[in-house]
Amino acid sequence: MNLSRRIWLTGASSGIGLELARQLLADGHCLALSARRTEPLQAFARRYPGRVLVLPGDLTDSEQVRDIGAAIQTQWGALDSVILNAGTCEYIHAGRFDAALLERVMGANVLAVGYCIEAALPLLRQGVRPHLVGVGSSVTWLPLPRAGAYGASKAALRYLLESLRLDLANEGIDVTLVSPGFVDTPLTRRNDFPMPMSWPADKAARQIARRLERRPLHIAFPAPFISVLRLLSLLPARLQFALGRRLARTPLKEG
Repeated sequence: MNLSRRIWLTGASSGIGLELARQLLADGHCLALSARRTEPLQAFARRYPGRVLVLPGDLTDSEQVRDIGAAIQTQWGALDSVILNAGTCEYIHAGRFDAALLERVMGANVLAVGYCIEAALPLLRQGVRPHLVGVGSSVTWLPLPRAGAYGASKAALRYLLESLRLDLANEGIDVTLVSPGFVDTPLTRRNDFPMPMSWPADKAARQIARRLERRPLHIAFPAPFISVLRLLSLLPARLQFALGRRLARTPLKEG
């Protein structure tokens, strides 16, 4: 992307989103930045005056998302790219299964994306070489213990984007799914298990920004980790089950 593009980036206050904002601004693009926390977004606006729209909000609130879309419409009139990066992760403990946890994760990782797509599509239709990008996860290749809520939400996101890709192709709107492996972010630092082949967030952001220029159907990294997951996903169901059980922890006892 040599020419400046108008990009809406969500989840821009930390982790991959923060580093991706740095990379895209350094590349000369104009960004509409959304996140719950305002200060990191305002810092970008101060550093790049005239090139940053600060549009904070709770993306699980459809009215707030519509307001963000209206603000972009007023300021720019169109979008060239949307990068839907915002999301969350919580782990399910089968011994005390919590449906509210599932609702929270699905709300943040699927419904919020839907609200953003609804707001973004009319703006993309007015843009130049429009591009819709969603950040999913490599977890969708293989079921893992305690990842039921997170994995289900990212699997739903994957299907949503891959289906939309078919429907939007005739309009000239490209759709890219990003499936990272483990990335060192404030969210993943809360994990209490090893994270093999983890990448720093700035490296992940550079990989995404560089590869988006070619508008691939899918961006997945790191390559060795993704290759292992894909091979494991081809195992018979019984072998996948046996592997997953070895990774599972002793069930929590009921209080």
